[in-house]
Amino acid sequence: MGGVSFSAFARTIKLSHTIFSAPFALAATALAAREHGITVWTVVWILVALTAARSTAMGFNRIVDRDIDAANPRTSAREIPAGELSVRAAWGWTLASAGVFGVASWVLGPLCLMLFPVALAIVWGYSLVKRVSWACHLVLGLALALAPTAAWIAVAGGMSWTAALLSVVVATWVAGFDILYSCQDAGFDRDEGLHSIPARLGVRGALVVSALLHVVTMAGLVALPWVVGLWWPYWVGVALMAVILAYEHAIVTPTDLSRIDKAFFDLNGYVSLAFLGSVLISL
Repeated sequence: MGGVSFSAFARTIKLSHTIFSAPFALAATALAAREHGITVWTVVWILVALTAARSTAMGFNRIVDRDIDAANPRTSAREIPAGELSVRAAWGWTLASAGVFGVASWVLGPLCLMLFPVALAIVWGYSLVKRVSWACHLVLGLALALAPTAAWIAVAGGMSWTAALLSVVVATWVAGFDILYSCQDAGFDRDEGLHSIPARLGVRGALVVSALLHVVTMAGLVALPWVVGLWWPYWVGVALMAVILAYEHAIVTPTDLSRIDKAFFDLNGYVSLAFLGSVLISL
């Protein structure tokens, strides 16, 4: 019988990976607060919404992908296919997370609540795209790009060019590193009739697309100070992020995918933290 503990759910959704989107949401929060002001409770509820949204998204992903995960030797040890977390329990935690996301949206304001169903549809929907389109990586990027946009709306009550630019940065960055991560499943995806850029273009072609997306990411980061105005420490952060992304692409090659985990988990965590740190110091 599968387990029901939250610890098993936290492991299966990789709760610690919230570090990818949280720093960008917090940076958007800080930038919006410079113009509109903010309270501590707004920051708390933004973090609650962000964590709950990611939890329900990943929970749904693990549920609908459980048969695919079981068939893939790389993922067969995940909690649901391994029997450590029951499907019923996973649904319970996933729906509970969606409920918390909805409550946080309600607390953060009428526009956030109005957009909650749209956000939920996107963060759940990306899990199904791999079955029909190689654009799944771009949809995942869109899902995580909601974080800075939603944070800005929570603080300012509306959108801005700054929030839109941050969302482009996050979308292309996430899509780029998700393509890198998917390279290790290129053969499996082709065999199973699943769609991804590595399955469609091969590993070499996928690495080129990933690099081009990260060029767009860096262009967005360079453009940001011209939109919102940031002090020179921000440029130090941009230089550091450029070095990290360049190193990320240097250690993953068509003939050597052994360091994908380092590129995906460690280096991208450093990118997001470098961005948040440089923005906060600039402010």
